[in-house]
Amino acid sequence: MTETSSTPATTSAFARWMRNLGPVILGLALFGMGVFALYRLLKPVDPHDVLAQVKAMPWPVFAKAVAATALGYVALIGYDWSALRYLGKQVPLRIVAIGGFLGYSFGNTVGVSVISGGAVRYRIYSAFGLNAFEVAAVSTFVALAFGFGITVVGLGAMILHPGALAPISPLPPGQIRLWATVVLLALLALMLWLSFTGKVLRIRRYEISAPRPAIVFGQLALTLVDTAMAALTLYILLPAGGPDYISVLALFSVALAAGVLSHVPGGVGVFETVFLAGMPPGVPLHQVAAALVLYRVIYYLLPFLISLAIVALNEARLAGGAAARLLGDVPEQLQPLFRSVLVSVPGLVAILAFGVGVYLILMSLIPSVRPDEIDPNDLLAAILLEGGTILSAALGTVLLILSQGLARRISGAFWLTEVALLSAVVASLLNHLDVESALLLLTAALILWPFRRDFYRSAKLTHAVLTPSWIALVVAILLAVTAFFFFMHAATPYSEGLWTGFSGAENTPRALRAGLLASALLVFFTLYLALQPAQAHSHVPDAEGLATAALIVDAQEDPLACLALTGDKALYLDDQGQAFIMYAAQGKSWVAYTDPVGPAAAIPALAWAFADEAYTANCRPVFYEVSNRYLPLWIEMGYSLHKIGEEAVVDLAEFSLAGSKFKTMRAAHNKAQKEGLDFSVLAPPHAPELIAELREISDAWLGSKAGREKGFSVGRFDAEYLNRFSLGIVRRDGRVLAFANILWPADSRRVSIDLMRYRPEAASGMMEFLFIALIGHARDAGAASFSLGMAPLAGIEARRGARLWNRFGVLIFRHGGAFYNFAGLRAFKQKFQPRWEPRFIAIPGNLSPLVAMKDVALLIAGGAKGIIGK
Repeated sequence: MTETSSTPATTSAFARWMRNLGPVILGLALFGMGVFALYRLLKPVDPHDVLAQVKAMPWPVFAKAVAATALGYVALIGYDWSALRYLGKQVPLRIVAIGGFLGYSFGNTVGVSVISGGAVRYRIYSAFGLNAFEVAAVSTFVALAFGFGITVVGLGAMILHPGALAPISPLPPGQIRLWATVVLLALLALMLWLSFTGKVLRIRRYEISAPRPAIVFGQLALTLVDTAMAALTLYILLPAGGPDYISVLALFSVALAAGVLSHVPGGVGVFETVFLAGMPPGVPLHQVAAALVLYRVIYYLLPFLISLAIVALNEARLAGGAAARLLGDVPEQLQPLFRSVLVSVPGLVAILAFGVGVYLILMSLIPSVRPDEIDPNDLLAAILLEGGTILSAALGTVLLILSQGLARRISGAFWLTEVALLSAVVASLLNHLDVESALLLLTAALILWPFRRDFYRSAKLTHAVLTPSWIALVVAILLAVTAFFFFMHAATPYSEGLWTGFSGAENTPRALRAGLLASALLVFFTLYLALQPAQAHSHVPDAEGLATAALIVDAQEDPLACLALTGDKALYLDDQGQAFIMYAAQGKSWVAYTDPVGPAAAIPALAWAFADEAYTANCRPVFYEVSNRYLPLWIEMGYSLHKIGEEAVVDLAEFSLAGSKFKTMRAAHNKAQKEGLDFSVLAPPHAPELIAELREISDAWLGSKAGREKGFSVGRFDAEYLNRFSLGIVRRDGRVLAFANILWPADSRRVSIDLMRYRPEAASGMMEFLFIALIGHARDAGAASFSLGMAPLAGIEARRGARLWNRFGVLIFRHGGAFYNFAGLRAFKQKFQPRWEPRFIAIPGNLSPLVAMKDVALLIAGGAKGIIGK
């Protein structure tokens, strides 16, 4: 009899799978249910009536809705101002206003404003002295304040008009008012108690606190204005004779909350479904549907396009040329703001391309003309309409595909997008002279033009695309397109002739063919990606991979590149095999060690490809112990940099034991020589007898240390590894007392060492003697500099306003002697009067440096046990 059970590994794998795919599946399911519910609600509606209502909207009504939206965005900007007051941060009001507008217009359109708006907000506020944790605090404050405020506003509206929810609530109006009053009073009492007392409410592992009363009441006022203006925008667009404003405000709050809680981007489908379901009987649904369409355009799309146009215009001004001569330079105070936003441009342009692609596909499904507007026997008109519709659907699908390349700054994706947009202008004119769409597409192409310099990568558009998110996106598009097609052509009965009908008046067959083409292109593209053979960029360190790495290393300047040959790190090679990144995986991090290795021209594409690969594997890229050589690249990739220490570099042309500053060191070195210490350098390969003796020394040295042998950023004792390098040997009376392997690429004038080990009984003065001997050898051999290695956490300052990581690093450096003698190591290296060069960790902006450093520490120690034991 056998017993089956899920092993921890299986359970862990399933848990990881659910963590990674669960939110995607849930979001897709909720989106699908929302689309289905919306389709059922709108089934009785004639789509021609909706389109006619949209086109017939009077311009004064449209202008009033835009004015209400503008007032709402003023309140949204107030959120940031209030949050900065809460944190005690001083940022110029002009920056808060422009930065807040950009952040909210971009964030609201994407639909996950806490994330997307927070990313833009980070770029802006970090340029004015706020660190990642403070910007995250601003985003969290805004999100919580909005959630609290919208709840209060919604409950207040339900108290004033409980009958507003009658169509979607099983409770009678009296009970709705009673429960809304109870919940509102309890919520306000709790918040005010926390605010006045300053206490913290703890619920399991969560803590809830409130700012001082002035900020609480100010935030409530801002949320009231924000929600009231957003609801007013929709109310203005609703037909006459509909529900009163208070009813709309209550229903709007409930629909908005449902959209936020669904986690569907923008609440698309969910918000509309709840709002339509709450409409009282007798209100024309086609007019409500038209109002919802215009509300999305005015409150979301219009601010997004205005913000993108502002960024594009200032991008052109920053670049100089005609825009700068015509409009003048960007004011000095605003330059950091717009330069910081430019980091987010690829994602924003990708969103625009994606949105235009969806628009083109939907336009190809909308009836171009009514049957009585065109002669069914006009063959030329039929050909033009068919060509315009098919071309619109195809170009829309192409833009969807190109959007993922735009997000990765691929140059080809940008130029193809511009070509597709201009081609779509032609397709719109062919589609019964749709001048409005043609002007919109031309405007999008013009907005994108100033950003052309931000797309410089040469990479394959199909690389690292097939992800669970992409598959979910394709499924969501297919669901939406199918539902939209059936909604637009519900009145047309199905027949076999729908597939073959061809005339200017045959709208449904034309839309059917266009929708089928768009869907087929998306599915075929996804299948093509799935069937592509995996391209091996990452290599386990086998003999062939190490040989390739050795050739690349020998052509480099940085001796740390030699650590790629330790065998404990994977190698990520570029397509040409001329550059690589050495890395190892720990938890959710792909940790790359030191700068990418290879020709400088190949590094940007390699770093981007590595990051793409990490994200495809649902991991995060981390670059540990990088120098300042590629700092502009890390900034362009959107990473934040945190100083982790300083590397001690001795300039050999200036180093000499002569003189008063090295008097003590010179005396100790002379004494060691008189006592019989002898230094020599042995070239590889090394005799097995020598390796055996060195292993004995290494084992004795490790036996005197706490923890296991370290790895990743240092070499392990390995015969094959040591046989790649020259060894510095210290002997007394022929007996080896200490050794070090010398890291010296063939074309480099910079030297360093890796393993430095000695017999415990010969520890006194041994490191100093060995360093002096190695420095002298390197100088005599023609090297220009000698690296003593990094002093961890050295040179980090904790001034007022410094990052939390800086303060934490200084604390560990000063008081972490029980774990590692940070201060002692730096003091020892300082005796050689080196030049201190900073080293950093580069991480994605939303990742805490403490989390990244935890993964690095586990890699170096060989696991958690390696930190505290053998």
